[in-house]
Amino acid sequence: MTFPAMSIERAHGLLTQPGSMFELGEAEIRGVRTRIWKNAPPTLRAVFDLAAAFGPREHLVLEDERTSVAGVRAAAAKMARQLIADGVKPGDRVAIVMRNLPEWPAAFWGVVLAGAIATPLNAWWTGPELEYGLKDCGASVLVVDHERYERVREHLDACSDLRKIYVTRAKEELADPRVARLETAIGPVNAWASLGDVAPPDIPMAPDDDVAIFYTSGTTGHPKGAVISHRNIISNMLNSASAQARAFLRRGETPPAPDPSLPQKSYLVSVPFFHATGCFAVMIPFLLAGNKMVLQRKWDAEAALALIEKERITHVGGVPTIAWQLLTHPRAGEFDLSSIESVAYGGAPAAAELVKLIKARFPNSIPGQGWGMTETSATAVSNGAEDYEARPTSTGVCAATGEIRIVGEGGQDLPRGEVGEIWYKGPIVVRGYWMKPEATAETFVDGWVKTGDLARMDEEGFLYIVDRAKDMLIRGGENIYCVEVENALYDHPAVMDAAVIGRPHLTLGEEPLAVVHLKPGAAVTSEELRHHCAQKIAAFKVPVDVVFWPETLPRNANGKIVKKELKAKLGSSPAQPSPPERGERAG
Repeated sequence: MTFPAMSIERAHGLLTQPGSMFELGEAEIRGVRTRIWKNAPPTLRAVFDLAAAFGPREHLVLEDERTSVAGVRAAAAKMARQLIADGVKPGDRVAIVMRNLPEWPAAFWGVVLAGAIATPLNAWWTGPELEYGLKDCGASVLVVDHERYERVREHLDACSDLRKIYVTRAKEELADPRVARLETAIGPVNAWASLGDVAPPDIPMAPDDDVAIFYTSGTTGHPKGAVISHRNIISNMLNSASAQARAFLRRGETPPAPDPSLPQKSYLVSVPFFHATGCFAVMIPFLLAGNKMVLQRKWDAEAALALIEKERITHVGGVPTIAWQLLTHPRAGEFDLSSIESVAYGGAPAAAELVKLIKARFPNSIPGQGWGMTETSATAVSNGAEDYEARPTSTGVCAATGEIRIVGEGGQDLPRGEVGEIWYKGPIVVRGYWMKPEATAETFVDGWVKTGDLARMDEEGFLYIVDRAKDMLIRGGENIYCVEVENALYDHPAVMDAAVIGRPHLTLGEEPLAVVHLKPGAAVTSEELRHHCAQKIAAFKVPVDVVFWPETLPRNANGKIVKKELKAKLGSSPAQPSPPERGERAG
């Protein structure tokens, strides 16, 4: 059999035919006719109820703390009832500020069941940043771990809407009358499974009700709160499931029917729950499917290898660097990693070599990557299995409910193969930004979200991300897409991490500077890397210099490289004019 056995269009047609799990429908969402998954659960409350079928299964693991699906459901129901007793009403915002702890899912589900709007804030934020988030969303209740409580404590009086604060894992007495220990409401993690069958409150909900506010990563200016509905999150889950089914059809096989009797899947969680990917693509679907999530106090590749062996992890993912660190760790061969079935990632460019390395190390695994943003409720397009092996530089195609336009500077649709801004439409697109009408009007147009990402699309609909529009370099009038240069760097076998930033230049305006982190034991010179790039990209795109970084490049909590931090550390003094390299345009 040759691959593919079936076109994307034909596969989507079969998947979405009447009577199928992925049957298409149409709904009017905020005045816009939109393709939807006709048979999707209507709300997260329905998803929560479906998970009851897997009650006894182990669900959350953090060191010596373990609890089951039933335990999480009971703690969440108790949390919901406590919030309602505290005066929380449908539509109120409840902020969650904590690292990945078992209490995080319990708090999130509790807020959802109470009919309120779950508002996770970035656990990496400073005290003033957390104050901004709490005031911006107008949270009436805060659920916070002790470490972040200490960080935000002096800012709480400035948050006039805040009435109640629940602190988990507090190490001291809490004198503030607004503050209570979370354990008084839901008990300790290891006792959740003994809470019994706690009935959630009966709160009316509808598919397009607001259920969460997730803040953008805020690389420039203040973060904005994307307002997310039940339908947004659930549609994202069905997008992912349909992509897996599509892979079977593409190789000429029938997608297997869901079978709850199959062995449990387990995920090593390396992305934060306060990120759309961690919550919508991991935490929620893993409760629905009765799967296990294994948490780490802090990411550590060697500790992760030990956990994969001990917990028989089937799925690992995050950003590409995590995959690199696991696969190239000098002790990787000492651990039994045979349980791994899938290695998936997104949020940053990945070298084609990474796909080959995954398949060589785990022949039966399914590699995958995707592209999306908070405004698309996590993954909007995905690339997996044989499609990813065949097109390792593509982030994939959108699901049958999604539509993509590649738009030029004048607002016109561009033909296949040309680079423009991605506009995306579908039931995963959020309704806008919390209390920011001008920013909403600028970004969301008639159901389309203007992503700010530059890409091209091939004839079959596979998307190739080129760069963030605002990060594109212009060197002497020539556009340089940083991702293209980074991909050339990633293609060198010594490079683990790479970023390209603009360095000011007196005559050219700016020029590309590469910052790389090498794989353990690897060695390469700046000139060797520049020569390597020159074989793959035009001369004017080749980095003028390479800075070797001694550790993994700085990232924000969403896994994206923080280029402004690199620029700050490397300085921004303009380089002096230099003769153009052979083949480069001067001026």
